[in-house]
Amino acid sequence: MHLKIITHEKVVFDEDVDEIYSRGVDGEFGILPNHIPVMTALDIGVTKVMQSGKPKYFTTMGGVFQFKDNEGILLTTTAEDGNDIDVARAKEALERAKARLAEHSAEIDAKRAEAAIARAMARLKATLNA
Repeated sequence: MHLKIITHEKVVFDEDVDEIYSRGVDGEFGILPNHIPVMTALDIGVTKVMQSGKPKYFTTMGGVFQFKDNEGILLTTTAEDGNDIDVARAKEALERAKARLAEHSAEIDAKRAEAAIARAMARLKATLNA
């Protein structure tokens, strides 16, 4: 199978893989060779691919996934290779977002803070698995 992970700025990943696992808005899913065609909206999370028995992890911040004829395309606003993520920066972002959410101020946009927490947690999860 072949997988491309594409953002607005660049192609993050473009290689053959054995397995694909990601998080859709309806839950996690897995794709193996010769899977039936599928298209789904993605949630903030981690996409895992297996290549020759070795896992590779990417953060994926929403988007869409399409699979047809053993070709997968993942279009997302932001994607990062788990090996390229700055762990300290991700932890700081998580703490800032948690602090904003804990303020309980009417000026704080709770949805925005929750999304920031989800993004930071996805980054940390991708690095822990990398």
